[in-house]
Amino acid sequence: MLHRLKTDFRLSIITLLGACAIIGVTPFAVYRFLQGQVLVGIVDTFIVAGVLASMAHGWISGRTLVSGRIMSLSCSGSAIVIGGVIGEPGLFWVFPCLLTNFFLVNPRFAVSVNLLTIAGLMLQTDIYDSLIQMWSFGTVAFVVSVCAYVFAHRNESQRNMLEHLATIDPLTGVGNRRCMDQELALSVAASERTGQPCTVALLDLDHFKSVNDEFGHSVGDRVLVDVVSLIQQNTRRTDFLFRYGGEEFVLLLPGTAGQGVKKVMTNLQSVIRKHLRVGGQAVTASFGVAELDIGESVDRWLERADSALYQAKEAGRDCIIYANCPRAQSEAVASQEECLLT
Repeated sequence: MLHRLKTDFRLSIITLLGACAIIGVTPFAVYRFLQGQVLVGIVDTFIVAGVLASMAHGWISGRTLVSGRIMSLSCSGSAIVIGGVIGEPGLFWVFPCLLTNFFLVNPRFAVSVNLLTIAGLMLQTDIYDSLIQMWSFGTVAFVVSVCAYVFAHRNESQRNMLEHLATIDPLTGVGNRRCMDQELALSVAASERTGQPCTVALLDLDHFKSVNDEFGHSVGDRVLVDVVSLIQQNTRRTDFLFRYGGEEFVLLLPGTAGQGVKKVMTNLQSVIRKHLRVGGQAVTASFGVAELDIGESVDRWLERADSALYQAKEAGRDCIIYANCPRAQSEAVASQEECLLT
């Protein structure tokens, strides 16, 4: 529970508002009913119920964007009704709504809801003592919304930038290990749900340390960028490439298995051998390939691919090992073209 609150900002805001609704609005609802103000009491009750329902929806479904929109619309609509029923004192309730809308939904949606809320309150002219008071309220509410929008827009941009930096390898521009963990988990879940095959391939550049030692790290970095470019040019846009660490990469192939994987791997091996060069010499790669088994965990899946990669290295490098391949031969055959491991 605490982990979800720490990692899901919108859910934490929804939960905080739920707590505030229980603590802050419920006593007012009870007070309204005791004073005979039934309509206002019903509106207050509706606010509490809407907030709690949105909070429950967010926790159960995980769809916090939908929960945020429901909460934003219900609270803002209730603020309009309260302003019309109890008059000027009800206007104070609108300002928390104008601010929190930018935490519940995206800035554009929040702007639309806020403008509709302000307009809905200003159209009820009997709330105000004079036109000056009405326009003063509208101006203040608009300025509050503008300031909140600027803050929310900047915060969203910074959050997107941080999320990008947290999931992208800065040198090669492909996903990093954190991004890889997320995509592999999604692939396992999708495979369990739909039965779609999925394959992961670990590839490691052969003798890469000697490239750095002989030509320098700047040349080594260029080689890493070049191999990423070659792989992306020779795989589908629906495939995912991640930098696993150093000169090791992970290629995720959703919906691919059997002969389809063999064709892709053989082509990549040939392309890398042909086009990846440094100092006039070819740079090759070793591959460990594992098709996802039914009910297999991400860790076990990667472990099999890593074991196959180790076998490829032991077999002389510049070859491909298919872990537990159904069509594999009974013994591993090491060659410069391909290695099969049963």
